[in-house]
Amino acid sequence: MVLYSASVTFAPQEFERNCMAESSGSVNIAEVRAEWIGVEFDWAEFIIDKDAMVQWALACGETDERFIDPSHSDFQAHPSFTTHCMSGRLFPKNFPQIGGGFGIDGGKTVTAHLPIRAGSKLTAVTTIADIFDKTGRSGTMVFIVQRMEFKDENGALVSTVDWKMIKKA
Repeated sequence: MVLYSASVTFAPQEFERNCMAESSGSVNIAEVRAEWIGVEFDWAEFIIDKDAMVQWALACGETDERFIDPSHSDFQAHPSFTTHCMSGRLFPKNFPQIGGGFGIDGGKTVTAHLPIRAGSKLTAVTTIADIFDKTGRSGTMVFIVQRMEFKDENGALVSTVDWKMIKKA
């Protein structure tokens, strides 16, 4: 099953070598925020397939005909469709190692700005949107928020996906 076709600018085999710099002890979150928030580090293109749009909507349990019937006059991608469009690069080159291990997925927030139509060519740019920490019962956790903004062929913003990675400080 093909959900989309993508042209990415970062080869996945380079992931381990380029995703994060080596850690050299504790990291000052304020300094990391000042240096990295807003930095663009990944660019990708996606061609949106109508069959993939239907499969995604059905997998989400959608029953609205706009999302599951390609013959509907307002057929469009489900608002959460862009959450699966990833290119393979998780962090900018030389991004500091924060905490131990790889981290866990802290969830996604999707903002649908405009309908996404079958056959659309979307261009996505990924930035570091936020870095913050929270302390709870299990200690301090660091949240790294990546923002992927999708624009259509006319440059109109159609979707924004914020993805949170959680790491132990």
